[in-house]
Amino acid sequence: MDYTTQMDAAKKNITTEEMKIVAEKEKMDIDELKSLMAEGKIVIPANKNHKAISAEGVGQGLKTKINVNLGISKDCQNLDMEIKKAIVAIDMKAEAIMDLSSFGKTEEFRKKLIGMSKAMIGTVPIYDAIGFYDKELKDITAEEMIKVVEKQAKDGVDFMTIHAGINRETAEIFKRNKRTMNIVSRGGSLLYAWMELNNKENPFYEYYDKVLDICEKYDVTISLGDACRPGCIDDSTDASQITELIKLGELTKRAWGRNVQVMVEGPGHMAINEIQSNMIIEKKLCHGAPFYVLGPIVTDIAPGYDHITSAIGGAIAAASGADFLCYVTPAEHLRLPNVEDMKEGIIASKIAAHAADIAKNVKGAREWDNKMAEARQKLDWKAMFDLSIDKEKAIRYRKESVPEDPDTCTMCGKMCAVRNMNKVMEGKDVNILRED
Repeated sequence: MDYTTQMDAAKKNITTEEMKIVAEKEKMDIDELKSLMAEGKIVIPANKNHKAISAEGVGQGLKTKINVNLGISKDCQNLDMEIKKAIVAIDMKAEAIMDLSSFGKTEEFRKKLIGMSKAMIGTVPIYDAIGFYDKELKDITAEEMIKVVEKQAKDGVDFMTIHAGINRETAEIFKRNKRTMNIVSRGGSLLYAWMELNNKENPFYEYYDKVLDICEKYDVTISLGDACRPGCIDDSTDASQITELIKLGELTKRAWGRNVQVMVEGPGHMAINEIQSNMIIEKKLCHGAPFYVLGPIVTDIAPGYDHITSAIGGAIAAASGADFLCYVTPAEHLRLPNVEDMKEGIIASKIAAHAADIAKNVKGAREWDNKMAEARQKLDWKAMFDLSIDKEKAIRYRKESVPEDPDTCTMCGKMCAVRNMNKVMEGKDVNILRED
């Protein structure tokens, strides 16, 4: 092999099999794809040891991708259920799955997930460290944290959230600028606590070059974690968030210098009117690196409906330049999601991503909508169902309320505008009260 990573290959003008797959999926000229990859504006997260993957690209000019979070916790340890979720997520064409397991020995689950998944797999190594070593947070060493990164890379993880931007300098900014919700990133809070308890620098920042060594070896994409993402709209676009973002931009360039692919993670909770400017700031400070956002959740008052608050923010964010949406389920802030929660979260996120792709003029995005419009104009119900983002639900709703006239639905019946316009345009009489 004459290259180390997908980015290295792009810089050398080498076309990889993964690039061919992505170019075909995206209807993008492969030379344009390589050029954007060489600049760091597109990534193809594809670990050399993840053999089942069907490569996906994330970044400029490509379809907005979505990620599904799953994994066990101490209170919910059903690994079979998490595998079931993963199977459903893959069937629903989620492009990425993150194993956020935060309890126990997760290696067996992670390896099984990687072995079966054509979707790219992400992790957050700091979550695994406590269970892997069976130690309290304070007692885990810097060297042990880096070893977890290496273990997961060897297992085949395609991208990892590395919270390297929350260093001692960022922490001081956080302390001097009071927040309503403090630090809500689970990984960020763990690393902040570790630094405070040990009076030491964040290992992922201090030994960032060692992290890059590992990522270069296995071609792991670094997803630079936003430890200081806002956890409520009152904390958005504050000193802590922006200071960390500047640091993430510096870390991005260091990774590119080693041909390591980079995504940058972003907010969080954020009022609608701040979203567009945040996308512009990230792209500027992080030199066009792909942006991966959680939400943003645009209001804090809707527990049970945060798949909707997130989809609103996600659509605006992606239309304004974000490249990758982390889904949010109705269970957000309340409990570990079940399969039905996950389905709702995936659908909401896919709607947001597709709506944004239309706004961004992504190749082929409007074709789907145009086909649906044609099917509706023809009152072709089968075609409408086949084109639906959730075919199962569309068919169920139709069957639950059957109209008198099979061409219509029970909302309008024979007053259906489409039905009557079709008749008039064909020179036929319009019968609303009479039988056909």
